[in-house]
Amino acid sequence: MVIESRNPVTGELLASFEELLPEEVEKRLAISRAAFEAHHTTSFAHRAEKLRKVAAILEAECRTFAGLMTAEMGKTITASLAEVAKSARGCRFYADGGAAMLADEMVDSPTGRAFVRYQPIGPVLAVMPWNFPFWQVIRFAAPALMAGNVCLLKHASNVPQCALALEEIFRRAGFDQGEFQTLLIGSEATGPVIDDPRVRAVTLTGSTAAGRSVAARAGGAIKKTVLELGGSDPFIVTANCDFEKTVAAAVASRTVNNGQSCIAAKRFLVEDAIYERFTTSFVAALEKLRVGDPMDERTQLGPLATAAIRDEVEDQVRRAVDGGARLLTGGTRLPGPGNYFPPTAIDRIPPGNPARVEEIFGPVASIIRFHTLEEAITLANETAFGLGSSVWTLDEEEQRRFIDGIEAGMVFVNAIVASDPPLPFGGVKESGYGRELGSWGIREFVNVKAVWVDQAGGSR
Repeated sequence: MVIESRNPVTGELLASFEELLPEEVEKRLAISRAAFEAHHTTSFAHRAEKLRKVAAILEAECRTFAGLMTAEMGKTITASLAEVAKSARGCRFYADGGAAMLADEMVDSPTGRAFVRYQPIGPVLAVMPWNFPFWQVIRFAAPALMAGNVCLLKHASNVPQCALALEEIFRRAGFDQGEFQTLLIGSEATGPVIDDPRVRAVTLTGSTAAGRSVAARAGGAIKKTVLELGGSDPFIVTANCDFEKTVAAAVASRTVNNGQSCIAAKRFLVEDAIYERFTTSFVAALEKLRVGDPMDERTQLGPLATAAIRDEVEDQVRRAVDGGARLLTGGTRLPGPGNYFPPTAIDRIPPGNPARVEEIFGPVASIIRFHTLEEAITLANETAFGLGSSVWTLDEEEQRRFIDGIEAGMVFVNAIVASDPPLPFGGVKESGYGRELGSWGIREFVNVKAVWVDQAGGSR
């Protein structure tokens, strides 16, 4: 299998790589296990120093790495620059706080001394997506390495240059060869890596189908998994919102990363009293967005990552309209080269229409009317997903009811859903399980060891 990197603006082949042969994968697994034996005995201070060097490299060469991301998957250069900066911040977060997050915890015991110790478990395999090719990897690798684990990266096949660049960054920062390795392999070769007894856990960010496959395979080998899967996040707007701020946020949330984000707002649930006003303003704002070359800092919306993704988004819009929805703007691919799809909005979406519940991984907004808060909560929860949600109201009682009632791993009030190093990130239902980031993320892949010392015998 040949792994290719193609420019989504032109379709140009940027680079190609041969998939690693089984014997090469075996060699890397052996190196990984040997590296763990050394790495897990190092101090937190030693690991933190190397993570800070990763951050320094990212910051010093921010524009180079941002340009690579934009060239491979099409996000705007402004978004890529922000992603590199966020990746550096994530490294510093765990370098500065990781030791405290994993410090021994004393437990009250009337007859003995009891505490909990957090210890690393071994090589962790990460199966990562293309849409945030640096940040997705860093938010797994920084806590894993700080905890004393070592990392194996199976990145998405359309961003191999990003995957190799990350390996080189960790190497330059002082991490040994086996402590962070990129495996250029396809999906079929990933299963045997999951099966290998030297790999002790798996984390995946991707589709629900991929999550089911990886979880089943890891479960068969009795290995822990963390899954961050799809989302069909609701963006709920009540009559008590700050209207102008809400409209601007709605546009930004639906078009972040060219619409290719699991936590981008997908379904816009709008109270009847302001439905027409919101829809008119929202559509007008979408139509003003500058679509174009993602390397141009004036561009607000670039191409989708691949032609296949563009075709799927177009098909989803067509099926929604054929099923009774009204197309308000956009809806068909833009002419000319590149994987461009315009900002799109649909409304009057009848029950049973897939656009009410599906994840559309592109700049397409489904607008749905509601009359009561109870109806809004029901609509928010009618999808199989439960990743993020965003609520726009200045009324504190409305805020409380949404926070309590929405089935999601995250509820952001008067703010766009975002990943942030101190906060747990993850979902419920078919959006997956487990958490990344914060102290919750660094404790996912450790042995939570209970220790009890009998003080009656004088032990300390």
